Amino acid sequence: MSNRYQRNAQLRYEKERRKNLLARPGVHQFILVLDHLKAGFNVPKIFRSAEAFGAAAVHLIGIGPFDPAPAKGSFRKVPAVFHENFGDCRQQLLEEGYSLFRLGLDARQSLCQVVLPEKSAFILGHEEFGCSFDPADYPEIRSISIPQFGSVQSLNVSVASAVVMYEYVRQQQPPPI
Repeated sequence: MSNRYQRNAQLRYEKERRKNLLARPGVHQFILVLDHLKAGFNVPKIFRSAEAFGAAAVHLIGIGPFDPAPAKGSFRKVPAVFHENFGDCRQQLLEEGYSLFRLGLDARQSLCQVVLPEKSAFILGHEEFGCSFDPADYPEIRSISIPQFGSVQSLNVSVASAVVMYEYVRQQQPPPI
């Protein structure tokens, strides 16, 4: 990337981050926790999907500035909460009554088998390195996976977040009359 593009992206980020202070939670009470994701393309795409599915907020851990343009304005609509480390984020979510779910390839329980509570927080780690913490240190966090049947080993993190949000919304819908 050119220096000019990077400068413009940085300016867009700073402008949109100021506007994000006015963002209001969506219609659902789920939260996404983005744990040390690469700041590039996926983070703004996740904001775009979070706005579409009515997320309460997106928590970002250790994620620096990113170009908000791919979010198509959603970064200013979904509250962003910034954390330096996972422990602070976890503590805040537990105090607010959230059940925490970590998406992981090593999880034995499928997303389709879990009844998601109204106050669910979904932790998505770095596509290559996973989460910044050892899941064994946090037994209250349930590990879940998205069922996959092809030869691909994983989904793109922005796609995985959309699948999780869809399943949450599907489960929270009132039963048909």
